[in-house]
Amino acid sequence: MDSISNSEENSDMGYQPSASSLDQIDQSPTDTTSYSIISGESFAYCRTSSVTSAFSEQTDENSCSEAASPNFWPGMKTPTRAALSRLGMKQHRYPFDEKQRDEDTMELELELMKERFSKLLLGEDMSGSGKGVCTAVTISNAITNLYASVFGQHQKLEPLRPDKKLMWKREMNCLLSVCDYIVELAPALQTLKDGNTLEVMTSRPRSDIYINLPALRKLDAMLLDILDSFEETEFWYADPGSISGNSTRSGSFRRILQPQPQRADEKWWLPVPCVPSTGLSEKSIKHLLQKRDCAYQIHKASLSINNSILAEMEIPESYIATLPKSGKASVGDTIYRYMYTTEKFSPGCLLDSLDIGSEHEALEFADKVEASMHTWRRKCGTHSKSSWGVVKDLVSEIDRNDKNNVLAARAETLLFCLKQRYPELSQTTLDTSKIQYNKDVGQAILESYSRVLEGLAFNIVAWIGDVLFVHKTMKKRD
Repeated sequence: MDSISNSEENSDMGYQPSASSLDQIDQSPTDTTSYSIISGESFAYCRTSSVTSAFSEQTDENSCSEAASPNFWPGMKTPTRAALSRLGMKQHRYPFDEKQRDEDTMELELELMKERFSKLLLGEDMSGSGKGVCTAVTISNAITNLYASVFGQHQKLEPLRPDKKLMWKREMNCLLSVCDYIVELAPALQTLKDGNTLEVMTSRPRSDIYINLPALRKLDAMLLDILDSFEETEFWYADPGSISGNSTRSGSFRRILQPQPQRADEKWWLPVPCVPSTGLSEKSIKHLLQKRDCAYQIHKASLSINNSILAEMEIPESYIATLPKSGKASVGDTIYRYMYTTEKFSPGCLLDSLDIGSEHEALEFADKVEASMHTWRRKCGTHSKSSWGVVKDLVSEIDRNDKNNVLAARAETLLFCLKQRYPELSQTTLDTSKIQYNKDVGQAILESYSRVLEGLAFNIVAWIGDVLFVHKTMKKRD
């Protein structure tokens, strides 16, 4: 077991069981903000939470993300719900009638396509008055809400329920099928019958979709495979209400961690992992470490894709209008002097000196740094002279641009370091504004798809970290 303990320490990769590691996906739509932004207000949303859109009807565990459909009014069923009911009844009556089952499946998929098509045309405005949002935001909401419906109640290291997995694959195929028709024109040579060549324009998949979408599909399948690999485990989960302070189950995660400060804000209703009193076997630990490393790499890959898509989105004019006139005013005099006067800029030392105590403070600081960064970048392109001309005449335009370039570059480095230190940090105001005003359907699909996969991968890493933490604690107690 010593070798396994060393393997755990060497493979830790910075994972730490946090107070919220078990509740990343159990956030109610009523007390959290959303991924998808439709209104003109500014909202923050967690990159790794699975919550429904605050601007669509809330979905429950049994919904198929048909959030804004008028068929969700009380006492009414959607066509998809009715088709699912008919499919279940007929499968029960005729278990060997393959032809009937195929017809029922086609009927269900047809109803689903009709509903998706209607929601895209109406822009989630089921009144039909034309006050809906653009197609890009509608699809982004649909993917976010589908993820919440499928994974919102999945809080354990165990395979996804077959009906949930079928729902996820079926509806994601429907939503992603839009990308099959997003193309770009490119010149190509066509050989004629007489041997002459002619340059013509041919259509091909848009480059960003052609590169990123197959990768995201692969990451999606890998995450489901990771969950499927935990069908038989040595650890288990206890119901939250079944464990008391006098519980004899010494493997209880809650009993071990309850007195510790990092679990002070733990949500008591979440399931808790338990391990045998002797800890896990070497084989089980090796399997957990392998799957954790795999999920961590998936998280990094999906995060990288998400960041690249967000970087390509245009900055909305509404956000530019809110930028401060001075980047110094946004970050404060102390941070400004450190960023500008320090010869060897160290973002890590700067963050340590700030003593950020919570994720809310970190997000607030990230918004300030990002606003200052774009303010300095805009000044790099301006050439208007200041009112105090006597002083400004002593400084060339190139020097002023160099100063702003240095500050903007250092602000970008500081923002990157801050996001690395707080991987579960919510999206910044700029990112939510980009999603809100984005009209590119391809970018909306890639952004939302990579975001939900990033959230699932983060949760899996956290769940595995909690189980390993319980194992280590039990071994220390022995």
